[in-house]
Amino acid sequence: MKVSVGQFNPGAEVSANLATMGMLAATAAQEGSKLIVFPEEAMFSVGQVKGDFAAAVDAHWTTFVQGLSLICSEIGIAIIAGGYESSGENRPYNTVVALDEAGEILGTYRKLHLYDAFSYQESTRIKPSDRGIAVVEIGGFKVGIMTCYDLRFPELARALALSGAELICVSAAWFKGEHKIDHWETLLKARAIENTCWVVAAGTSSDHCIGHSAILDPMGIAIDFLNDEAEGVATADVTHRRIEEVREFLPVLRNRRFENNTAVVPAG
Repeated sequence: MKVSVGQFNPGAEVSANLATMGMLAATAAQEGSKLIVFPEEAMFSVGQVKGDFAAAVDAHWTTFVQGLSLICSEIGIAIIAGGYESSGENRPYNTVVALDEAGEILGTYRKLHLYDAFSYQESTRIKPSDRGIAVVEIGGFKVGIMTCYDLRFPELARALALSGAELICVSAAWFKGEHKIDHWETLLKARAIENTCWVVAAGTSSDHCIGHSAILDPMGIAIDFLNDEAEGVATADVTHRRIEEVREFLPVLRNRRFENNTAVVPAG
């Protein structure tokens, strides 16, 4: 199955962001892709929303999901993309939604690990999830979902792999900073290598985010990637065969000695 990442810089207007995603999805479909993964904040960037953020989420989440569904059904491609979902409180969820090629919702993932690091406090605006991991099926592949800062927590990727994920899709808005590109690339490789699965990572390109979207095979090799382009699509052919051959000579999932007792700890 061919998969793509769509890299762009979301603004404040949901309609404009959907138009950009539609264009990138059409490019991916022309390249033969059955799935395109978009960044965190593809709905809109929290830093660009004017007025009450929670009210904007309440007003636009449904519109965003419906717009993605229309893109899927018109182009015939599955989409994974990040947005903000109402929690019924003043802090929305940071949510990734997965839709199939007909536009039907396959599942959603609410970000578990909020970015309270590097002098940033995502938890002041966003409510953390307490419902655990998400794995959906697209094109005959089990697809696990992660969001940005989640990438720094190997237990989440391992839980996805042990739940059958063959692709781990990461939607991110990875902030720029000293060594941050090195961290991003190293962590993407590590999550692929330690779980012997494909990693498909879409990054936001903006003045404060690095972009650098990439598709890595189960040996951590970047098959296709972008740098800091404002907009672009990277595409690769992901196969079960590559997973099987890597797991034959690198059977880390079979060789592990720890049980998977991962449970979600309530946020403080």
